[in-house]
Amino acid sequence: MLFYDCSTAPNPRRARMFIAEKGLDIETREISIARAEQRDAAFLAVNPRATVPVLVTDLGTTLTENLGIAAYLEASFPEPPLMGRTPDEKGAVLMWNAIVEQQGGAPIADALRNSHPAFDGRAIPGRVNYAQIPELAERGKNRVAAFFELLEERLQNSVYVASSDFTLADISAFVFVDFARVIRMRIPTENSATLAWFKSIQSRPSANL
Repeated sequence: MLFYDCSTAPNPRRARMFIAEKGLDIETREISIARAEQRDAAFLAVNPRATVPVLVTDLGTTLTENLGIAAYLEASFPEPPLMGRTPDEKGAVLMWNAIVEQQGGAPIADALRNSHPAFDGRAIPGRVNYAQIPELAERGKNRVAAFFELLEERLQNSVYVASSDFTLADISAFVFVDFARVIRMRIPTENSATLAWFKSIQSRPSANL
């Protein structure tokens, strides 16, 4: 296998944590988004959509989305399970992972990419250039605040995001909550359940890669 990573971006970090939690040692190539290496011809030959992460399997299949990478690794290396054991758990993990992506990851990206000068003309990842829309940045921050409250409500009733066990949903939520610092948003000090959960995930070796 071959893993294309970017040490500074949240989505590759999600895949990197998943790989580490599986105890896998996969050959890795760093793609610098800061230097726009994802748009170089050599990388476009691997992923024409110019995004990371990417996992090329032993059979040569190219997987360019976190969920696809996770599903492949879970099927290939089922222990420890990170996407649930029972049908109910599997459904809950995918449900919560989708909630985290849509209500946490997406608005953080909107807030960052529509306001930061580094993303001027690059408001959406990929090969096509899009102008920034300041209103989307403001809406993004409002949605992130709502996401923090949603997460707190859930974690007051569950040790982890999707179930009683650490899963893919926790990886996604942790990475996005941590990355929210780039838009100067943090877990509210009164959200004690989320703060405790975040501290526990932060102590895992995979969180420090």
